[in-house]
Amino acid sequence: MFSLYSIISSSISSISVVEWVINMRFVLEYGFMWFSVFIFYWKEEDMTNSYIALDLETTGLEARLEKITEIAALRVVDGRVEERFVTLVNPMRQLGERIRELTGITDDMVKDAPVIGDIIGDVVRFCGNLPLLGHNILFDYAFLKRAAVNSGLDFEREGIDTLGICRLFMPADVKRNLTCACSFYEVSQSTAHRAQADAEAAHGLYQAMMARHGREHPEAFAAKPLIYKAKREQPPTKRQKEYLHDLLKCHRIDITVQIDAMSRGEVSRMIDNIISQYGRMTRRISGEQKD
Repeated sequence: MFSLYSIISSSISSISVVEWVINMRFVLEYGFMWFSVFIFYWKEEDMTNSYIALDLETTGLEARLEKITEIAALRVVDGRVEERFVTLVNPMRQLGERIRELTGITDDMVKDAPVIGDIIGDVVRFCGNLPLLGHNILFDYAFLKRAAVNSGLDFEREGIDTLGICRLFMPADVKRNLTCACSFYEVSQSTAHRAQADAEAAHGLYQAMMARHGREHPEAFAAKPLIYKAKREQPPTKRQKEYLHDLLKCHRIDITVQIDAMSRGEVSRMIDNIISQYGRMTRRISGEQKD
């Protein structure tokens, strides 16, 4: 192999300009080849191939108001699923008809499941420091972040959003939900809207997109910080719970939520909503005058 110094030195003493040009061409081509190899592997390292594929089922869309009903987390190392964490979660409230129809999860299925406060530590430990991957991952992260904060746990993570990647590469006239994206990239998907099936689908979708687009666009497959701010929720006061109980009794309102499982903010919002819709109490409840 020629070194640049030896070639230049020989060229000075050589009488053949042609030989010098040939040698320089060899150096440039050889150097460019190794530079290209270096750039490829350097870019490849930017792509994330070890992560936690995550999906949650919940009672609704708003993390501040709704609860988790199912968690599935897959630990993926170098593109292969190594371990799974899957559990139903008791939301401490009845499930709405729409949620039962969408997910197939029923009240009987979750009534004996653990509550989120009892297992969030296990979830955080399972995730470790790996980035989280999912379809609209910030949705799932928000629910887990709130649960972690309420248990005094740190849960700052990076994430990879397969929905965001779909928006970069899929045609504008094709829907980007998980089912349509899997169909577009020919990724098999089992039962939709169950946590484990959707986590598996998001993992398969990511691998398919990375195989197709990763070499030219490695930056699209790099993990980025997930930003969601959550404050620790406080339990309701005794006075709040008594007032809500009497308010419900006064207006003959049945609720599907266990008051003892609600936060102070949730109780306050429910009281405000009831007063806004039905008015304040107009008669004595539990032997105490309410305004």
